[in-house]
Amino acid sequence: MSKGGKLIIFSAPSGSGKTTIVRYLLNQPKLNLAFSVSATSRPKRGKEKHGVNYYFMSISEFKEHIRNDDFLEWEEVYRDNFYGTLKSEVERLWAEGKNVIFDIDVVGGLRIKKKFPEQTLAVFVKPPSVDELKIRLKKRSTESEDKINMRVAKASVELATAPQFDKIIKNYNLDEALKESHRMVAEYVGVDTKDLEEE
Repeated sequence: MSKGGKLIIFSAPSGSGKTTIVRYLLNQPKLNLAFSVSATSRPKRGKEKHGVNYYFMSISEFKEHIRNDDFLEWEEVYRDNFYGTLKSEVERLWAEGKNVIFDIDVVGGLRIKKKFPEQTLAVFVKPPSVDELKIRLKKRSTESEDKINMRVAKASVELATAPQFDKIIKNYNLDEALKESHRMVAEYVGVDTKDLEEE
């Protein structure tokens, strides 16, 4: 893979608010960010669109891409639920002159950081507590109690990886977390943070 712009990773347990933070950052034009759409073998949820939320694939299609070494990173998050970052996706965004931002699971985030240590800012979004996480996941009402319990169990393991990230953002207050993320990413991509105060 060619070396392009900067890579900015946001990882966290499900329900920590990383997607909200990433969406907010994508709406800040000065940061020159583009979103890396992940591939997944899980079915669509709600109003999700192919190529916008994820590249939806069958399990066999996903495994074919693994065999062809098409992924920058991939993992089987739950049984037969694969997620991964296509090399072609990052190449495409770099070709457009963009910095690439990821909303990605902890393992995937750390793998990308390992491959591109000089170009990557890896940020861990920390929820107030595992209990709060459970409340947030329930409020989404997109998943069964079993699925929520699986995510909560996984969250405890994921929280332990926080020290391996470059930065930790505590999402106890969303406005504060958004401001802090904005400042952090601006500094990383070389935007004058004085400009942010005026926005």
